Amino acid sequence: MTLRHLKVYLAVYRTENITKAAQMLSMTQPAVTRTIHEIENYYGIRLFERLNRRLKVTQTGEAFYHYALHIVDSFEQMELGMRNWDELGVLRVGCSITLGNSLLPQVLTEFHRVHPALQIRSTISNGASIQQAILDNQLDFAVLEGGVQHEQLCSEVIGADHLVLILPPEDPRRLRQDLCLEDVAFDPLLLREEGSTGRKMISYAFERRGFSVRPAMESVSTQALTQAVHAGLGIAFLPEQMVKAAVASGFVASAQLTDEHFCRKNYLVWHRQKFLTKSARELMGCFRKAAET
Repeated sequence: MTLRHLKVYLAVYRTENITKAAQMLSMTQPAVTRTIHEIENYYGIRLFERLNRRLKVTQTGEAFYHYALHIVDSFEQMELGMRNWDELGVLRVGCSITLGNSLLPQVLTEFHRVHPALQIRSTISNGASIQQAILDNQLDFAVLEGGVQHEQLCSEVIGADHLVLILPPEDPRRLRQDLCLEDVAFDPLLLREEGSTGRKMISYAFERRGFSVRPAMESVSTQALTQAVHAGLGIAFLPEQMVKAAVASGFVASAQLTDEHFCRKNYLVWHRQKFLTKSARELMGCFRKAAET
């Protein structure tokens, strides 16, 4: 069993397709198939089932994936560490969309002053996509809002924020002091995309009170949702930091519900088996410090 076997398996696991894995690895399809069979024969296990011309990982294959991921990652970290990684290497950090807009720029600016030669590749996406990227070793760590349930992920609270209700600028409900969720439950809802932490929080709050969630609009863009609220197309619950300027200018109005505050914690998140370099830990420290201010 070699490192090559493990890298081939990781590629097949991630793509669920022999042909795509072969293209990714610049190998022939038969060579990839043969490598998978060699692993299965060596351990006497079945890694994949073939269903409707697609590969479906088995329970044993899932367990093998985590071992392979840890071994390959440890080897790559050793290689990079021996080449002065902390000064000349690359860090891969992920952020949810809200924190990617509000927290990430100031942290990276500060970090680059101390480590000008260190490259940082940042990825901004919804929480579900970022967590999967950590599990697939495509990111070293991430900063997310909302909870993390996957058993392979570690998390640390570094702050909190909350979602605010925004309304069209002349909506009379903006002046009410006794506004509750029921008062807006039948308005057209303008929501973030599936997989976003805010979307999950809103859906849970509505469904817990017996209200259905049928979005009139979905978007990954906070700006697009804010524009739609201004135009009178509906209401939205968006991160306070992202709509503060629009509310202050009167572009939209905000209101506080008496029965829902939509508070959520922010987290540093990393893979349980991930080796974090000195520079990665230092960058995580920068996020902690920025979240406190």
